[in-house]
Amino acid sequence: MARAMFDYTKAVLAKVSFDANLFCKELKKALTRLLPYEIEELKIWVDSLIKQNPQLNHCLVYLNP
Repeated sequence: MARAMFDYTKAVLAKVSFDANLFCKELKKALTRLLPYEIEELKIWVDSLIKQNPQLNHCLVYLNP
């Protein structure tokens, strides 16, 4: 149960990765809901996803404040 929000966030981001604007919106929302250590894990996961979907590259702005 402890990883439920993190796993849910990854599932949502994967599903909306076809649309960069929607992806950015969901990523911003996720950053307000996850714990600090989960955000660090999410950064690693998003980096690997962006390698597969380069159109999402501009969303990295939200991960590096």
